[in-house]
Amino acid sequence: MSFESIRTSLQLSIYKVINPFVRMLIKMGLTPNAITTIGLILNLGVAAIFIMGAEKGNRGDLQFVGWAGALVLFAGVFDMLDGQVARLGNMKSTFGAMYDSVLDRYSELFLFLGICYYLISHHYFLSSLFAFIAMIGSMMVSYTRARAEGLGIECKGGFMQRPERVVLIGITALACGISAKYIGSDYKLFIPGISVHVFETMSIFTIPITIMAILTNITAIKRLMGSKKALDEKDAQVTSLKQQSGTAAVLILLFTLATFTPLTLQAGIDPPANFPVPKNIKNQLFYLQRDPNSNTIICQLKLDENGKPDKKNPVNVYWIRYSEKGQYAQLSYIQRKLAYGISSRQVTTEEFELNFVSYPKYLMSLKKGKDNKYHVYSKVANRNAILNSIYVHIKGGTFWVPNVVYVEFKATDPVTGEKLTERIKV
Repeated sequence: MSFESIRTSLQLSIYKVINPFVRMLIKMGLTPNAITTIGLILNLGVAAIFIMGAEKGNRGDLQFVGWAGALVLFAGVFDMLDGQVARLGNMKSTFGAMYDSVLDRYSELFLFLGICYYLISHHYFLSSLFAFIAMIGSMMVSYTRARAEGLGIECKGGFMQRPERVVLIGITALACGISAKYIGSDYKLFIPGISVHVFETMSIFTIPITIMAILTNITAIKRLMGSKKALDEKDAQVTSLKQQSGTAAVLILLFTLATFTPLTLQAGIDPPANFPVPKNIKNQLFYLQRDPNSNTIICQLKLDENGKPDKKNPVNVYWIRYSEKGQYAQLSYIQRKLAYGISSRQVTTEEFELNFVSYPKYLMSLKKGKDNKYHVYSKVANRNAILNSIYVHIKGGTFWVPNVVYVEFKATDPVTGEKLTERIKV
């Protein structure tokens, strides 16, 4: 059985014990954030006890260490309670997770502040150095996980995660304080031939901190290396997917717009009847659809503060993802730069020349019509018409080389109002 499975089993067993108390806290109206705050206050109390021990106690008075250890364990219970209250009370929130993480870091830093203050005051200089190194390692264990998860990868595992650190400090500090009552606070162990003692009562607390200093930094480094491997794999996958999606998109537009051959209308290849027609979109110019799904590219007029087309970017291009939840989505960088993005050049104050970035030779123009509204004009059925939609019909083929049957343009004659349709065979 692995360390992680043992750790998980212990955690679940503890949850079974504390769940009745958790439900009582929920009935009392305590929120996860309130419990997290209580945990911080208790850890401030731990730091205060260590500082009091430094100022009021002497080197041989370890009762402050024992009391601090007991309070560390009590405060550690609240680290588990806030998460359980959030889960059982259905009070999870994104900010709550962040609040818990931030206050946990403050709690741990204040805890180590108290420990270092105590050790330095009583001249445990080497131990205080290891305590500071343990603090560095503790922060880096948490930071590497947070940073990795922020980049979209899981980064857990390793020794000396926060629960282990809390338990180790709490138990050893408490054991140090109790042992002093029985073996004396000034107990020292000497080995013949060695001029200095190799163990003393305080070592019950300081040796585990030294071990923690080593293991926390090892864990942080292992997490960093594990994250590197996962991120390298993710980067490779993303690059591959971008290249594939970009190539496929370019192929679809390049090959469908590159060769113009009139196509005789045939039965059985009409656009899918279930493809939606975008409606009630303010300043819509035209839209583009293609197999194999109904996700739709919307080309929308972009106006400046004066109600004129934006000089730098007069056409806003984005998705309506009908095959998912109908949400709006921006184009990816590859889609915008290599496939569906639209380049524009200002011809006059109110006219722009347009083209898809994937095929500059297919020209369109954006200008005002007789109805005093802006439209995109394109040559459809040998007429300069108002472009309404483009449909790319794909039937079979492969991802890299899709079998594009035709491209269908739908437009409106600006003079007669006649609806025009032209299919171009690839």
